[in-house]
Amino acid sequence: MISRLWHGWTTRENADAYERLLRAEILPGIHRVRGFKGAELLRRDIEHEVEFVTITRFDSVEALKEFAGEDYEVAVVPPVARKLLSRFDARSAHYETVFRLD
Repeated sequence: MISRLWHGWTTRENADAYERLLRAEILPGIHRVRGFKGAELLRRDIEHEVEFVTITRFDSVEALKEFAGEDYEVAVVPPVARKLLSRFDARSAHYETVFRLD
């Protein structure tokens, strides 16, 4: 399994709207990708902004490519989300998931 790690930051004013967008539209939409195995959303209030971390899991590089395209490290950030973010990682990091305890 492969875990995809990505960071985005919002202003405090946009944080709740961004979280709602992720929960209601963006993350549920990934369920349509074959090989998608789940997602986690982390939120952290920091000094002058709010940081979000998404961890999405896929069963293979092929599934990642179905989600993100041939250059699968490129961040997938829809225009509606970009409007709420103040900055974000241009590329995602990918890790082999070697252990997971639920």
